[in-house]
Amino acid sequence: MNRLNRCKLFSLCLLAASCGLAQAHGDHGDHSGHGAPAAFQEKTSVRFADVQLLDQNGMPVRLEKDLVSDHLVVMGFIYTSCTTVCPVVSSIMGKVQKQLGGRVGDEVQLVSISVDPQRDDSKRLQDYAKAFQVGPGWSWLTGSPYAVTETLKGLGSFSANLAEHPPLILVGDGRSGKWTRFYGFTDPALLVKEIDRLSARRVHAKHTAIAQEVQP
Repeated sequence: MNRLNRCKLFSLCLLAASCGLAQAHGDHGDHSGHGAPAAFQEKTSVRFADVQLLDQNGMPVRLEKDLVSDHLVVMGFIYTSCTTVCPVVSSIMGKVQKQLGGRVGDEVQLVSISVDPQRDDSKRLQDYAKAFQVGPGWSWLTGSPYAVTETLKGLGSFSANLAEHPPLILVGDGRSGKWTRFYGFTDPALLVKEIDRLSARRVHAKHTAIAQEVQP
């Protein structure tokens, strides 16, 4: 079994164990790896730093302009040497990608940002992504320490200590600016449900605008 398959198998086992712990103990835990982090969500606002990042192919990108833009977005925060929560977060996002299917890369954009840019270059992220990504529409980002730090601060995901970085996934609408933070090991179906809710809001807003235009 090669390294990537071992990594994927480990993350799936860890996810299953974490979910079992959550069910057995009422989903109470901490972020130190001694239990499943308590899952909860909150509405939030974000700020996109105007800095250049690099994707897994080494291509320069601006997060807001090139990736978020007009998309619905699922965004996670990881680092490749993490062996506890990060593989689980990446596995959750991989399941979201599978459930959304062809919507990813079209209506929906997935983004994973390394919180360890000093070690995670584009090649390392590209290798790591192979264990989780099943299709297009998922960008894995790194950059200079300054660019990544400014990005994380704007998104409310900066931690000076990697070991204390919480499992966190952001879901939002680049068009409306509506965002929700999902902490802990969130059920992928809940993230897909939030994407569907944001998509439905877009349809409703469009129909409302059309109705207003045709009124005498």
